[in-house]
Amino acid sequence: MGQKGREIAKLDHKWLLNELNKAYAFEWVVHYYASLAANILSGHRTAVYSEIFKKAAQGEFEHANRIARRISELGGEPPQTLSDMEKLAGFGKVTFPKKRSDTAGFVKVFLEMERHAIALYNDLANKTHGKDLVTHELAEDLLAEEVAEEEEYENLLRE
Repeated sequence: MGQKGREIAKLDHKWLLNELNKAYAFEWVVHYYASLAANILSGHRTAVYSEIFKKAAQGEFEHANRIARRISELGGEPPQTLSDMEKLAGFGKVTFPKKRSDTAGFVKVFLEMERHAIALYNDLANKTHGKDLVTHELAEDLLAEEVAEEEEYENLLRE
């Protein structure tokens, strides 16, 4: 981002970059676990759920890239190591079901991740409203996508 672009963001840049780095890290963590789930599932519905988790992994990867671009525009850099990302993500330990055919158990893990993302982007959207329109728009877009994804996971649990 150019000088004027940074000037119009009426927020503490250090705070904003920290929040965006948290979001970036969280998206990478979800991307990793969705990719992992797609590959370790077993059972009669493996193909269906594997595709759902592969699609989720791709979506989270795209979210991370959008956030990384915003971090760069603000003059920052995303976290450099996977261990930093896991710490920054703020989600805690992810535990998949021991029974790899427990598709509902896997879905519940990702449902909780979506709810964490909703809270994260809702907070970011509220705190950037009227202060950083570019980040606010990004947070709103990501929030809308996470809300839709939460509904998809809830619908899977109703099947």
